[in-house]
Parts: sequence; structure tokens; C-alpha cells
Amino acid sequence: MTDHRRGRSAPCARVLSLLLLAAPAAAQTQEERIAALEQEIARLRALLETSRQEAGRADTRFAEQERRIEALAAEIERIGLGEAAAPATADRPGQGLGPAASKIYRTPRGVSIGGYGEAIYTDFEGDPSRLDFLRAVLYAGYRFDESWIFNSEIEFEHASTGEDGEVSVEFAYLDYLWHPEASFRGGLLLVPMGFLNELHEPTTFLSADRPEVERQILPTTWRENGAGLHGEAGPLAYRTYVVNGFEAAEFTAAGLRGGRQQGSEALADDFAWVGRLDAEALPGLVVGGSVYVGDSGQDLGFDVPVSIVEAHADARWRGLQARALVTQADLDDVDDLNAALALTGDDSVGERMRGGYVEVGFDVLTLLPEASSSLVPFVRWETLDTQEEVPSGFSRDPANDRDLWTLGLAFRPIDTIILKADWQWIRDRADERLDEFHVAMGFVF
Repeated sequence: MTDHRRGRSAPCARVLSLLLLAAPAAAQTQEERIAALEQEIARLRALLETSRQEAGRADTRFAEQERRIEALAAEIERIGLGEAAAPATADRPGQGLGPAASKIYRTPRGVSIGGYGEAIYTDFEGDPSRLDFLRAVLYAGYRFDESWIFNSEIEFEHASTGEDGEVSVEFAYLDYLWHPEASFRGGLLLVPMGFLNELHEPTTFLSADRPEVERQILPTTWRENGAGLHGEAGPLAYRTYVVNGFEAAEFTAAGLRGGRQQGSEALADDFAWVGRLDAEALPGLVVGGSVYVGDSGQDLGFDVPVSIVEAHADARWRGLQARALVTQADLDDVDDLNAALALTGDDSVGERMRGGYVEVGFDVLTLLPEASSSLVPFVRWETLDTQEEVPSGFSRDPANDRDLWTLGLAFRPIDTIILKADWQWIRDRADERLDEFHVAMGFVF
């Protein structure tokens, strides 16, 4: 008589042997380990079928063992293919990067491909409406081994390479992952300030367009050539880099945005240091800040020191999500800069710029059991002044001191696609008013 219990227990023993075999051997390459695992899975499948035939009837324990074997096979296949087989998700950022940009860090070895795109329709009050495929982005990374990683982002803006379009490298760097607490990074780096300069994929923020404070003062997307350290220790995460400084000759009364050198034949007479620290103070609550200090005169013959500080907090609790950010930039030698740029009156570059915003949203679909989509109504109040202080003899332009209210809705049918609509009311101290309506779609992969 056949011992059915022995036939059923054999797959369990084989699964145990499979798990032991999965432990890396010093003399085996990853490819050799995968091949050995696949052979063992084939033997397990054959043994399971034999045991089922000997039993002569269906058995839920056989079905459970088969499910486990197939799950192991699927996992091995995913490892063999690398991260190209695993989609990005909105809740998996890492290494100071967005969920798609950080895919290479979840790849065992070889190539990783990701990307994102976004399009936006804008109805301007009193002006022609615009429909723009704002950007299409490709991430390409390569993992050489357990320690060395190359990562890059190539961006196509406005669906064209012509006069209005642009093709640019957003970042391209090498990482040496030494220890979780200290790794080395060098190349064209995203400056780690604010929320969106590093996490600027469309699924990581609710509004159709990026907040104006993070566009003009910080200013996204801001990247410079440099090198430094990054790491994590418990609830703390940090990044600290030395980068080439701004080019002050491109500053305007509207902010620092024009001074980004973006890695393209960057002037390097002046350098800067930037550091960031974040802490998960409580589950779902991250607080942090960053500091940037450096000169920006480059070849002007004087320094134009720039310092920027910002503090931020991000809270997630059940369906509630809230963000707050404040920032201030201070510049010296602005009177010399104005003279060199022939600026007069209220066209002065600001000696002090400040801004901040508060945003609150709630995912109403969390109130439904087992909902897989999200629908987030939100509101954001934003204030900024890029000429809070100007040198003696110059005046402030009240149009640069403004408040913005944004009321909107963000719908994510699946984790990697987002649809947005919002209304924005802009009011400045010159009593000028501008209303805008936006509809946008975005995706990551």
C-alpha cells in the first residue's frame, strides 16, 4: 500500500532544500545560482505530480505546495530579468529619488529602464489656452555589481527639439554603495532641497503644475555637477554635496531659476555646499530641512554669495496627506550685480527672497473597503516674494509679491497613472489677478 503521507511530505522537504540552495554560495555567480534553482524547481514539479497521481485524488495540500513552487519560480524569473520586470510604484521612492528614478537600486544586476511623462491643458484668463505635452522622460541605469551603480535621466520637453523644445540630461551620476550609512555619489546631481527637486515625477505631487515656490526660489528642476555623500541611519536620511555654484549673471527680479547651470559647460570659479537631513519623526510623518551656501559671481569679478535654507514636513495618516514648506534665500553684493547687469528701478535682483506653502488632501476612496484606486481632493495656499528686500536706491515690484490658492482633484486609477484637475487663483500686491484652470495627466513606469 502506498504511503500517501510520505508522498505529500516529500514536496515540503524539497521546498526546504530549494530555500537552502537559494543562499548565495561564494563560488557561484548569480546566473549559476538561478540555473540551479530552476533545475530544482523542475524536480519539485515532477515530484509533486507523482505524489498527486499516487494519492489518486485532489488534495488542497497539493494545491498549496504547487502555489508555493510557482511563486518561487515567478520570483526567480523576476530576478533573472532584473527590475525591467517590476513596475514602479508611487510609494517606493529611494536614495533621494522618485519611484521610477530609483528602480536601478532594486535591480540585482544589469540594465534598468524606467521613465515618466506628463501633459497639461491650461486655460488662462484673458489669454489663449494651451495644450502641452510637457515632458517625456527616460531613466536608464546600470548596476555593475553590488556596490557600483550608474543612473541617468534624459528629458524631452514640449514634444519638440526645436525653438521651444529642449532635450536635456536631468541627472547622470555614479554611486558607490559602501555602507547604508555612507555611500559616495558623483556626476550631474539633483540638488537635494525641497520636495520636488528630487521627487518630481507626476505621481508624487497632487497639482497639475509644480508649486511656484519650488520653481522660482529653490528652484526645481535644479541640478549641478558635483560629488558627495548620502546615507541612512535608523529614522535619519541625509545627503551632502559640493557642487558648482549658480551663475549670478542670470538671476532676475523673478528669482534664482535662471542661475541654474544644469551641468552644461558650467562655470566653476565658484562652488557651493548643500546638505539635507530628514527624519521619520513618527510613522507617516517626515520632517527635515536643507541648507545651501556658496558664491555665484563666477567670472563677474565679485562673489555674490548665496545662502538658501528650507524646512519641510510631510504627513500621511490613513487617507489624509499634508505638506508644508518654508524657504528663504539671501544674496550679497546685489548692488554690484545690478550695476553689472544694468538693472535699475524695480528690476533689481532681490537681496532676500522668501516663500512657503501648505497643502492638504484626503483620499476619499480610503473610506471604501478594498478600494484599489485613489481620489484626492486637495487645497494649497502658497505665498512668495522674490524681492522681499532690495539694495538701497532700488524699488520692489509689487507683482513679485503674490499669493496663490489652488483647489483641485487628483485621481489615480492605478498606482502608476494619475489624472489631475485644478483651479488656481493668483493675487499680487499690484492688485493684479489671474485665474487659471488646469487639466493634466501623468504616468511613471
